[in-house]
Amino acid sequence: MFEKVEGFILKTQDYGETHKIVTLLTPTMGKIGAIARGAKKTKSRMAAITQPFIHGNFLIQPGTSLATIQQGEVLSSFRGIREDIFKTAYTSYLAELTDKLIDPKKYNPFLYKQLLQTVRWIDTDKDAEVLTMIYEWKMYQEAGFAPIVDKCVHCGRNEGLHYFSVHEGGVLCSACSYKDQYAFYVSENLHRLLVVFSLIDMEQIGNISIKAENKRLLHQIMDQYYEQHGGFYLKSKKFLKQMDQLKKP
Repeated sequence: MFEKVEGFILKTQDYGETHKIVTLLTPTMGKIGAIARGAKKTKSRMAAITQPFIHGNFLIQPGTSLATIQQGEVLSSFRGIREDIFKTAYTSYLAELTDKLIDPKKYNPFLYKQLLQTVRWIDTDKDAEVLTMIYEWKMYQEAGFAPIVDKCVHCGRNEGLHYFSVHEGGVLCSACSYKDQYAFYVSENLHRLLVVFSLIDMEQIGNISIKAENKRLLHQIMDQYYEQHGGFYLKSKKFLKQMDQLKKP
């Protein structure tokens, strides 16, 4: 029995001399692994449709452990990403983060749409750095360790939220800032950004403009937060940091 599914390729790995195992994120079946026979052969019809970051329709035959891809149709190859090493680095990170944090037994059509739209925005030259941070927030929510940003994580107050505590797991009001001497001070504008990141649908994003110093602070907050609460080592994150260093004057 064959099934037609839409999907986005998160990663591929070689299997034997001529085959590939493809990890697909789909809106209807969640995250699935599938074997693409002959995909390593250059002239194979499977080669073009089993590259990382391909968005397409796939005809698969479900199996007990791995499905089998019988054929596919490319809906978007995101050429703008493939031709830009910085965009490739960001998209690789998004794909690895998604692969690590999504349970293959569950599926979330909303999250699939969020990933696909984030990749589309990166492909069309919106700020990849900011898009990545917004998507990270959504993955933290999906994985169940997102920080609390709409009220003080200690007392519940929703005013004077000027501190972000990695250790406490969210924002602290001025009165509770003593709970974490290493908490980041966040301005009213920066706190507003944290709330927007946690709520906004990727499809609603218009022009993005964030001051360089706010970007740096957001990066620090999110990097440290993931290191303490995330739990998975991400090889692509290290590469992304190296690429970011190249962009700095």
